[in-house]
Parts: sequence; C-alpha cells; structure tokens
Amino acid sequence: MRSSRRLLLPLLAIGLLGGGLLPLSGCAQDQEQSPTGGPDTSATPTSASPPSIVDSTVGADVPFVVSPEETVEGMLELAGVSRADTVYDLGSGDGRIPITAAKQYSARGVGIEIKPDLVQRARKRAKLAGVQDLVEFRRQDLFEANFSDATVVTMYLFPEVNLKLRPMLFEQLAPGTRVVSHSFDMDGWAPDSTANVDGDVLYLWTIPEETPDHLQE
Repeated sequence: MRSSRRLLLPLLAIGLLGGGLLPLSGCAQDQEQSPTGGPDTSATPTSASPPSIVDSTVGADVPFVVSPEETVEGMLELAGVSRADTVYDLGSGDGRIPITAAKQYSARGVGIEIKPDLVQRARKRAKLAGVQDLVEFRRQDLFEANFSDATVVTMYLFPEVNLKLRPMLFEQLAPGTRVVSHSFDMDGWAPDSTANVDGDVLYLWTIPEETPDHLQE
C-alpha cells in the first residue's frame, strides 16, 4: 500500500499543478490573528511523497496533507527544539506541529495557514490539548507573513514554494535559526543534515551569518 501511495500522489500533485488547481504564488487574504521513532540522522536523502491528502481545495499553494505523528516528532527532534524556542510552522494545516512542540517541549508555537477552516480546526485542537496559551494560529498568506521572531521554522510545502520562501527566510530570520522541511529540499542550499522517519526524508538548515552569493537570487 505504501509503495502504491508513493507512486500515486506525485502524479496527483503534478495533475493538480498542470490543471491550474494549485497556484504557484501566494493568494493574498485578510490576516486574522488569534491567541492560537527517533530519526536516523545519517540517512541519505531519497525521493519522498506526501501521505494521504485531506483537503485539496483551491486557494493555497499546496493541498493540506497530514504528516504522521512520528514525522512531526522527527522534525522537532531534528531541529533540537526546547522550551526556549519559538516554532513557526508555515502552512500549518490542523496545527499538529506547533501543538506537539508545545506539548512535548513547552515551546511557543505559531502556525501560519491560509485556509480559515484549518485555522479554526487548529485552534480547537490546541484547546483540547491544553496548550492554547502556548500556541497561536494566524490566517495569513505565507508570502505576507512576518516570522522574524522564530528560532525554528518548519514546513511541508512543494519545492517551488520552498524556493520562493527561501529569500524571505534569509531576510527575516536571525543567524542560527533552524529550518526543517518535510520531503522537499531547497535546491542549491545544501542541508546541514537529513533524517529519515519511516520513509519520510527531513532536511535541516541553519541560517548563516551571511547569505552565500549563489543563494542571493
């Protein structure tokens, strides 16, 4: 089943992009804010595809895809999250990454998500988990977001979106901030390390003191 799923979903993603259902640029929306095992770090990156798609409605750069809890935990572990961190999840879906960061590490979490139904779902999940005072979910376009106070940024986006966000990461984030991506790399920006959690490849970068010349475009 897993093998079939890995073959099917990349084809689905290509079909959605080719059919114009998934725009490749951020769609501006009104901002709404509200007080809302272990990985193998020696793993060699391999191609990975998303697990089951839950919501592929128009209005976002990527469909909402559920990340397994093991993968979420692996992302946070790879980033070395602690209670001193502020974790921003770009394209936060149902909020599981900020919520897990708050539950397991007492870290502050912020989710940026363009779909209002997912923002509401995330806020409800945070309340049920008892971490509503530690997490916040904002309905906002990723490309209009300010995440400059993040010490950790996580994301599960398409490669094109990663590359479009890359200049914003260099511009907004302080040197030493950790960035973790599920499944997709950032082209010429070589990761510091990778991990493999049940077939899901994770990438870790650290924001440098100075942006390398070949990454300034």
